Amino acid sequence: MRTDYLGNPVSPTSGTALAAIDDFVDGFLSYETRAADILAAAEAEPSSALLNAYAAALWLLLEAPEAAERAAPYLARAREAAGAAHPRERRVVDFVAAWSANDIPGALAIADAILEAWPRDLLILKLRQYHDFNRGDFPAMLRSASRALPAADDVPQLHAMLAFAYEQCHLLDEAEAAARRALALKRKEPWAQHALAHVMLTQGRIDEGAAFLEGVRDTWTGLNSFMDTHLWWHLALFYLSQGRFEAALAAYDDHCWAQAKDYSQDQVGAVSLLARLEVAGLDVGQRWNDLADYLVVRADDVVQPFLTLQYLYGLARAGRPEADALLAAVRRAALDAPDHVRETWREVALPAAEGLVAHARGDDAAALRGLRAALPRLAEIGGSHAQRDLFEQLILAALLRADRLSEAQQTLELRRNFDPDGVPLNRALAAVYDRLGLAGEAAKARARVERRLAAIA
Repeated sequence: MRTDYLGNPVSPTSGTALAAIDDFVDGFLSYETRAADILAAAEAEPSSALLNAYAAALWLLLEAPEAAERAAPYLARAREAAGAAHPRERRVVDFVAAWSANDIPGALAIADAILEAWPRDLLILKLRQYHDFNRGDFPAMLRSASRALPAADDVPQLHAMLAFAYEQCHLLDEAEAAARRALALKRKEPWAQHALAHVMLTQGRIDEGAAFLEGVRDTWTGLNSFMDTHLWWHLALFYLSQGRFEAALAAYDDHCWAQAKDYSQDQVGAVSLLARLEVAGLDVGQRWNDLADYLVVRADDVVQPFLTLQYLYGLARAGRPEADALLAAVRRAALDAPDHVRETWREVALPAAEGLVAHARGDDAAALRGLRAALPRLAEIGGSHAQRDLFEQLILAALLRADRLSEAQQTLELRRNFDPDGVPLNRALAAVYDRLGLAGEAAKARARVERRLAAIA
């Protein structure tokens, strides 16, 4: 019996196949483009259950309606070869098969069984966390990573997984410690860098966060488009708070919306950042139209509610008729989605979708009704705290447009707890206080803006 580089058993196989397995596992955990080489490796080794199961999993991560169809030939070969494979590999095939059939609860149960028997199977751990994240079950992310720690304390990617799970559970000190442990083991550990950026954003450590990401940019080599664009997305958020608006726009143009424009994660990152730029008061020109050109194919894409809602906002904000088609698809999903997600579609995604379309079309009253109805349970659609903050920012924008100044003041001051010197936030506060007849508070907000801009000049 042979093992992969993490020590997990692998069926007798050629040295070339084993090298491809190792390269995929390490490349996938490291968010590197080389993970895509698994497709050619699986084609070259049709009798390898594991290679083909991994290739099928990679296609499922396309996060598109056609993903299962693209995965199907690899999954079929994996199933055919599974009878002669090691028990761990057979369970991996079962996991991918359940995932492909959209039986996510079944897939999670299989993942738990794999991790119980082989706790260093960190690829399965990563995929389990992926599904937990999409369901908003952040304690489950932490539980599975914590259980693997005694067996895999030497692996930097595990500490990165722990860090992000801690952060999503609001355990920020623990998250920072885990991220720094990962980075001590491997400076080029992008998921740990990402987790630490989350901590710093949440704690209002804006200058430190910008400096940290700028200081590790030299390691952003060979990354897949999601990881590279998402790290730049985080850096752009720090730039926005600092009032470095040209740098934030450049991050969007040169990085966040400059790579895989047909990929789900690149698309939603672009929608999210473009909306934030507008909320901050920037003129984004024709960027919505350019983005929507790539979103029109999503007019019936309800693979994941978190993704769908952002496709929808991008289409509606650009005035595309496909927004109505996608809203109709959301309404259908609220009726006939699989049992394990139907309630989320019906009670969270649908009101949010209606609110987003209303927001994009200037109907602030309807926008507030829909978005506020969804807000208490928004974690169920997936996405991180920082990503879902988009919806709260859009609620704030609707309050301001509707002259609901008392509510806007409350929201802005609450947000100032974690963005105390933010330039867009304090500019909005100054305008609100002026209109509320609170000149002294308006002057304080303007002074915070002036100090912040002077500090970065």
